[in-house]
Amino acid sequence: MAPDPNVDLKTLSAVRLAVLDVDGVLTDGRVVYSGAEEVQHFHVHDGAAIVWLLRAGVEVAWITGRGSKATEARAKELGVRELHLRAGPKRRVLESLQERLRIAPEATLAMGDDLADLGLFARASVRVAPANARAEVIARASFVTVARGGHGAVREMAERLLRARGAWDELVASAGASES
Repeated sequence: MAPDPNVDLKTLSAVRLAVLDVDGVLTDGRVVYSGAEEVQHFHVHDGAAIVWLLRAGVEVAWITGRGSKATEARAKELGVRELHLRAGPKRRVLESLQERLRIAPEATLAMGDDLADLGLFARASVRVAPANARAEVIARASFVTVARGGHGAVREMAERLLRARGAWDELVASAGASES
């Protein structure tokens, strides 16, 4: 994966907080109900990437205007401690989170797909959009993934971030060493 000329590696490697929208980023954006329960589809590659980011010392937060038991279960399964459901203006939620964690916007990456996520972009030095994001979001993104939301876009972002931090080759080597 070639570096994107719009994102300098020093800025990307300084990221300490990755903030993700859920619907349209971690999922394909569809809302499906089975009876009274909401069903969400999360991509396994995105989940692995979130675990790798956490292990690399990057704090991961999910900020979503919606919320469901499925989202809560997936966040818990992956070890995401910063889960903000039914969030009001996302910019304010992120600002409060950054203050509490003592992480500046310059060390924050935000990934979103729709207009409500522009508030996240306003508080981040690196702004990422999945391939199927709204045009207004893509226009403000530092880079756009090849993958669509819910189809490995978070994995693509995480790989780029881990490469910038110099952690990708070690991750690949350790994965190969753990094979039996």
